[in-house]
Amino acid sequence: MDELTQRRRLLILTICCMSLLIVSLDNTVLNVALPSMRRDLHASVAGMQWTIDAYTLVLASLLMLAGSTADRIGRRKVFTAGVVLFTAGSVLCSLAPSLGWLIAFRMIQAVGGSMLNPVAMSIITNTFTEPKERARAIGVWGAVVGISMAAGPLIGGLLVDSVGWRSIFWINLPVGLLALVLTLRYIPESRADHPRRPDPVGQLLIMGLLGSVTFGIIEAPAAGLRSPLILGCALVAASSLAGLLAYESRRAEPLIDPRFFRSAPFSGATVIAVSAFAALSGFLFLNTLYLQDVRGLGALDAGLYMLPMAAFAFLCAPVSGRLVATRGPRLPLLVAGVTMGASGLLFAAFSAESSTAMLFCGYVLFGIGFGLVNAPITNTAVSGMPRAQAGVAAAVASTSRQTGGALGVAIVGAVLAAGMTGGSGSAADFVSAARPAWWIITVCGLLVLCVGFATSGSWARETALRTARALEPQSGPAARTGASPRQ
Repeated sequence: MDELTQRRRLLILTICCMSLLIVSLDNTVLNVALPSMRRDLHASVAGMQWTIDAYTLVLASLLMLAGSTADRIGRRKVFTAGVVLFTAGSVLCSLAPSLGWLIAFRMIQAVGGSMLNPVAMSIITNTFTEPKERARAIGVWGAVVGISMAAGPLIGGLLVDSVGWRSIFWINLPVGLLALVLTLRYIPESRADHPRRPDPVGQLLIMGLLGSVTFGIIEAPAAGLRSPLILGCALVAASSLAGLLAYESRRAEPLIDPRFFRSAPFSGATVIAVSAFAALSGFLFLNTLYLQDVRGLGALDAGLYMLPMAAFAFLCAPVSGRLVATRGPRLPLLVAGVTMGASGLLFAAFSAESSTAMLFCGYVLFGIGFGLVNAPITNTAVSGMPRAQAGVAAAVASTSRQTGGALGVAIVGAVLAAGMTGGSGSAADFVSAARPAWWIITVCGLLVLCVGFATSGSWARETALRTARALEPQSGPAARTGASPRQ
């Protein structure tokens, strides 16, 4: 490949990473601003959960639709629309007059965000077709998440303390505009040779499932588990799941191809993504409230406290990409599971909050684990799948991440709210109420460890090869990505 083409590919990777940066940065910045937003908008813990989960729910619900639509009508076209919507939604969020409007504008952001990450990953998959080169590119992609974790708390803390929480949404404007200009100039249009047909019924069933589960978890502490509202959510969730399984299995071109999940590595990547991002969102939610509401730190100081976690996530992400390229996904997944689980255990069993040294140790361990886990998830999800379905395959991985993020905030927030009910609001009450939530985060780390071990061996690779052969007639041999045996 000549030098000009190589430069063009690196530029395309940079543009795709910019889209991930504004989406990831938005989430980490928002977490630091939660206590300030809560005071200014007179919101409850559930209200703060909804500022995060309204976004992640819409995002998770639309990711697969965005991925398949991009494969059908053009990836650059959908990506451009996503940049515009996300940037416009960010401006609206900065102008929100109340909590209700903020949640609504966050949903507009999410519609734009759903068009960015899976489509960007599809662009990367079709640009970097050689497996090892793609794994390295995905490692860089994962490092961007680490950058957002490092920069988000610091930038957010500085803006919240100096200007106010509304300013955290302004930082998306220059990055979004630059990404828009570069996209229109440098990213070529591409689409799948045989894209899937729209599946509106499947899309509605996914939205019903995710929405009812998350709404029920968040509102259960206040409404009660036996209330008609929560029982209705459970009924909608069960009906949506049953309908989705029955309907999608009969469609020639389903929104989610059930055959994807015959691949043990792909199914494992889905479970690991949900577990890892549930742990991350719960970890950030708990620590943001603890550092500012219990320790009384300002937003900037809270961001500085979490810097060790962010720094190690940033440093470990490219290392993970290189490990996946050379040795496969097993080693980074096992180390990630051990370190994330150990971090949660420090808080759950040994009260890491009581000692600053143990607190930082927990942050470092979690940062290492999260930095290592992202590249194996993404690489396993897209490797071996037909390139004609690259957008859908990448969207499943992204949906798993966002679903995990939504469930993490919902479950951890619900456990915390239930534990704080009737308490005095003291530091001791918070630590006691948070302990069950830390056990949940520990279990998430153990899931990463166990599922990573079970789905990265020789048997798992055989299921991936069988799945690739089963999918091959649909798109033709030329459409395969050509995954290496390690992947």
